[in-house]
Amino acid sequence: MEYLYGLLDLSFWGYVFATLIMVQITMMAVTLYLHRDQAHRALDLHPLLRHFFRFWVWSTSAMLTKEWVAVHRKHHAYCETEDDPHSPQVLGLKKVLLEGAELYLAERKNSQTVEKFGRGAPDDWLERNLYLRYRFGGIVLMAVADLVLFGVPGVIIFAVQMLAMPLFAAGVINGLGHHSGYRNFECDDAATNLVPWAFLIGGEELHNNHHAFPTSAKFSVRRWEFDIGWMYITIFRVLGLAKVKRIAPRPYLVEEPAMPVDLDNLRAVMINRMHVLRDYTRRVTLPVFKAERSMAVGNTALNRAKKLLVRQPKLLDDSAMARLREVLSTNLSLQTVHEFREQLRELWSGATVSNERLIERFENWCVEAEASGIQVLEDFALRLRAYQLLPA
Repeated sequence: MEYLYGLLDLSFWGYVFATLIMVQITMMAVTLYLHRDQAHRALDLHPLLRHFFRFWVWSTSAMLTKEWVAVHRKHHAYCETEDDPHSPQVLGLKKVLLEGAELYLAERKNSQTVEKFGRGAPDDWLERNLYLRYRFGGIVLMAVADLVLFGVPGVIIFAVQMLAMPLFAAGVINGLGHHSGYRNFECDDAATNLVPWAFLIGGEELHNNHHAFPTSAKFSVRRWEFDIGWMYITIFRVLGLAKVKRIAPRPYLVEEPAMPVDLDNLRAVMINRMHVLRDYTRRVTLPVFKAERSMAVGNTALNRAKKLLVRQPKLLDDSAMARLREVLSTNLSLQTVHEFREQLRELWSGATVSNERLIERFENWCVEAEASGIQVLEDFALRLRAYQLLPA
């Protein structure tokens, strides 16, 4: 009867531990190789790791690197629109959560998507003659290996392996990660951070942070946030198996603000624009909102306006926009800080404007903010002048 439990003949908890390890390897393959290394080029993995993770993805999902990369890049390019392959804001949470894998499968069959967004992904002999030609060969190999090593319990282990990526990567991350949770940054989409999923999904639960800084190899931003994927990267760096190319910028403020603003000051603000917007909410919008609310006891519309004032207008539906306009039309201070925020956002959306013109706009924004008569806005304008690039 020993053969029923495979060559390893583990205890019950041994099988549980082996299953957890395999799920972790799957999530490592997704977050380190497919996501941070291949899709966003934030990380350079050693060729040995790349080949191993590439093989593992093929063996546990029949997914090819180029297809995964293409679908994910298209998600970023068209996030929360009709062209987004898996937006719960468009398709509904239930659809993405329960049928996330099916949405991936449908989009990977779109040759235009794969060709346009899959550039730079592996297209070598192995890809063409093994992974593409025998798409489901890896799953067969994995099933045989599980049965040989673990025996009858290997059936359950194999089932868990096959469910890991569809459930956590395609369902939880793409579904709940654009529907529920908290937001550190008001990026252009509805991405959120989920807690406490770190151990299960490789740091991908910090989805809002990732959408704010897509090319960062590190997803955690706040001190208490834990990115297990970054822990793996740190270990691989020590072993010489990984090289970090980019991480999220950190604001650097000098004691002597730029008077008037200069190009380095402007570049520092634009590079740190997600931090700037977050700072604006904390230092300007919310203090003004709280002050106005305290003087308008019983104003129900104003009491419920906090989220409306923080969120980007493009993320608000028609009903929410109508409520926001009502609040702003009856409160000059809130209207002022809201308009200044939108004007500030326009600075980094003017890609075709010359540096000289951008500097002029930035200086005008600071001067007008400093003359607004709203103390927290005046202080914030002075703070913006202190932004500079990190010393080399």
